[in-house]
Amino acid sequence: MTVDAEGVATLSGRMARWGIVIVAVYALIALIAPLLVHLGLLPDPNAGLANPIYAPPSPAHWCGTDRLGRDVCVRTLAGSSVALQVVLIALLLALAIGVPLGMVSGYLGGAVDRGLVLLMDTLYTLPVLLLSVVLAFLLGRGLPNAAAALCVVYVPQYFRVVRNQSAQVKAELFIEAARSLGAGPGWILRRYLFRNVITSVPVLLTLNAADAVLVLGGLGFLGLGLPETTPEWGGDLQQALTAIPTGIWWTALYPGLAMFVLVLGLSFLGEGLESWLSGGGGRKAEA
Repeated sequence: MTVDAEGVATLSGRMARWGIVIVAVYALIALIAPLLVHLGLLPDPNAGLANPIYAPPSPAHWCGTDRLGRDVCVRTLAGSSVALQVVLIALLLALAIGVPLGMVSGYLGGAVDRGLVLLMDTLYTLPVLLLSVVLAFLLGRGLPNAAAALCVVYVPQYFRVVRNQSAQVKAELFIEAARSLGAGPGWILRRYLFRNVITSVPVLLTLNAADAVLVLGGLGFLGLGLPETTPEWGGDLQQALTAIPTGIWWTALYPGLAMFVLVLGLSFLGEGLESWLSGGGGRKAEA
């Protein structure tokens, strides 16, 4: 069975569109849910002692309540805001650190390149979850600490991609022409190199975002992510673990399903974007 290029392009386009829709819905929920809680239109995610514990889904509590009587639906919705906030901060920091370091390393070469490559390769060889667990344990629980742990994990990936592309682009004729006209390294990095190496970053960003959601959930499940009072999917799954054997399925289903759908949407978006760029949808920047 063969699949032609048009069929691949159509499939990639559908994946990208579904990814955009899913991520947009989560982003909308992340923005609206805290506002609705603040206005009193949704209950506080941590308010639960007045509610029956482990109440099954009902009109009063659409997704049931957990072991403290907290509304599972509200905590799942609020978890979208927490997940996107941590992942966005972590990846933007990783992007801000990894891309400049990769450009400098690839362009300058020599001892600077060897030192940075050694450091980044050392971090890159460590499993993502293991490294994030160690960092989260050292930094402690909390939103900034979780974002910092994830940031360190993903810096080497941006560094490696950008460094390899920078080493290739610096040999192009327009870079040589800029040097011959007296352009310094700083000008070349900002004006020419950045435009040509940044095109691969959006794909990596979306795929890393999907991975980061899972890693954040893993940290929460291990009790190393955010405080227990914070509505976070991994932490809620960890708290629901003991209730599942007794038939209380709803405390784990909805946070797990929310995490799965978001990861699926980000993966669709990344794969569709990658196929679009590799198929000629994106063009290499020129000098």
